[in-house]
Amino acid sequence: MDINPFVIFLAAIFTGNILLTYFLGMCSYLSVSKEIESSAGLGMAVFFVLTLTSAINYLVYHYLLVPMDLVYLQYIVFIIVIAAFVQLTEIVIERFSPVLYYSLGIFLPLITVNCAILGVSLFLIIRQYSFIQSVAYGAGSGIGWLVAILALAGIRNRLKEKYLPRGMNNAAISLIITGIMALAFIGFSGVAIIQ
Repeated sequence: MDINPFVIFLAAIFTGNILLTYFLGMCSYLSVSKEIESSAGLGMAVFFVLTLTSAINYLVYHYLLVPMDLVYLQYIVFIIVIAAFVQLTEIVIERFSPVLYYSLGIFLPLITVNCAILGVSLFLIIRQYSFIQSVAYGAGSGIGWLVAILALAGIRNRLKEKYLPRGMNNAAISLIITGIMALAFIGFSGVAIIQ
């Protein structure tokens, strides 16, 4: 596929946002978005994991699975690579930012089963991206996820002081806000298409 990697990068942030277009990675997005600091920390961790696992999974797929005719193991291998990388990320965050590590709690190791991470690895194989395109797509998807969770955290932070009808707190208002943000991101469609 002959698409400029920069176009793929921008499209992954705006027109093909992994969270607001495909709704992948919603569980940690909804749960951690209560505070801006923890949202930024998780968003950066997801960005880091998405960028590097997309590169690693590309290499593993094209230089190990395809030559050895083991393509049928791609899901298992991708999940193993993602799990190993998330463990490494968790160790680094615990070492250098214990406050962030404890504020993220269970959601940091749950990045392993964040379907956005696996979805990016599968999309780059399905779309037949080159290595540079794959890294651009992974980084753009990570930034797109980060932008979405920071926007939701900021809005939820502003709504803390506001009166909301009973039953509209937490998940309900978060889903409504996410739907409105997804509609706003549809406004970018047509700028750059990567499908």
